[in-house]
Amino acid sequence: MDIQLRCYDKIFQLIKKGVEISNPYTIDVGDEVSVDRISGKGVKIYPGCRIYGEHTVISGGCQLGHEGPITIDNCQLGPKVELKGGYFNKSVFLEKANMGLGAHVREGCILEEEANGAHCVGIKQTILFPFVTLGSLINFCDCLMAGGKSRKDHSEVGSSYIHFNFTPDGDKTTASLIGDVPRGVMLNQPAIFLGGQGGMVGPLRMGFGNVVAANSVLRNDYSEDNMLIVGKTYSGKTVNYKPRAYIGLHRIVGNNIMYIANLMALEEWYIHVRRPFLESQEFGQLIYAGLLDKLALAKKERIKRLQVLAEKSKTLPENEKEKKSDVTGRNEFHERFSEIEGLFARGIQDSAVERYRDDFLSVSDKMRSERGVDYIAVIQCFPNHVSKKGVLWLQKIVDTFCEQAKEVMPSLKIFGS
Repeated sequence: MDIQLRCYDKIFQLIKKGVEISNPYTIDVGDEVSVDRISGKGVKIYPGCRIYGEHTVISGGCQLGHEGPITIDNCQLGPKVELKGGYFNKSVFLEKANMGLGAHVREGCILEEEANGAHCVGIKQTILFPFVTLGSLINFCDCLMAGGKSRKDHSEVGSSYIHFNFTPDGDKTTASLIGDVPRGVMLNQPAIFLGGQGGMVGPLRMGFGNVVAANSVLRNDYSEDNMLIVGKTYSGKTVNYKPRAYIGLHRIVGNNIMYIANLMALEEWYIHVRRPFLESQEFGQLIYAGLLDKLALAKKERIKRLQVLAEKSKTLPENEKEKKSDVTGRNEFHERFSEIEGLFARGIQDSAVERYRDDFLSVSDKMRSERGVDYIAVIQCFPNHVSKKGVLWLQKIVDTFCEQAKEVMPSLKIFGS
């Protein structure tokens, strides 16, 4: 049987399972795709869709290609996901996540429950917590964004927004943390609003509840909560440009360490809290494996980009204005980077973290067993004292990694050390 006949055979197997395919001969299903990983319960595939990848999973109720053709390649889709048109590669979409026409979702993305984007959204290595909404015509790669409590009270990125994640020196040590993991996973934090026709220059950190005025381009951290932020307008000028100056290297490195530490905390949350919820779903084990795989991709990407910067920092051009302490700091960053990499490779090894984790899980597991398998409903029913226990556990993970990094590179003075 040739490839085309095998493709038709798989398509008709899907139809026999109950998948709604109105025009079978316009669909392409890769030879490597497992029919057993595609649900027959309420799945609808519109004309012009292409499904590839041995790790692709499509759960019940998914709607694919309603607004235009789509390509799915090695993605894991939870229940009732809608991908309306575009390209989707090596990413995970949890229940009721959706993306509009013209989406370009590249590897390493996680869209949690009901996270969504309008038309022509480009993301890569991006993690959106539940309810986070991206408007139209957006480039939002290398971000983690949290905040909001429901589809009516959600963090929002306005249309025509850009996360500037590539520097003139060719660096991508630029991941931005918008909200954070320890508080964000509790689904009880105020929403963040990034006004349209704006942008942020990564790496940047922002607190919860912040509102950024439209047409603002942010270049600094705004770690405080509940602030109204109006970006500064710069006057035109022409000055001498010095490549690879790396002004504020300590902030760049610190924000990257903070980002990776948050990824480590999110991994622990997935392992100890999310897993049983996912196991109750169709294909839950496969989706859970997909989440851990995407977090591994995210950590690998951030370490790789930080390593490139460490290598460059050793060979920076002479700068008569640079302080001797700054030179010592960047050299230390270069020489001891392998130790930083080792910190994250080993994972968390701290008895206090384990105590905080067990204290939280002893209460949260009981509540989950009493209240069912609806992840959002269970998390949002946690009383304040329970949520605080969870935040304490996850924040201890973040703080431990950051403190250890400071000890490895004391001269660089990350986090104001």
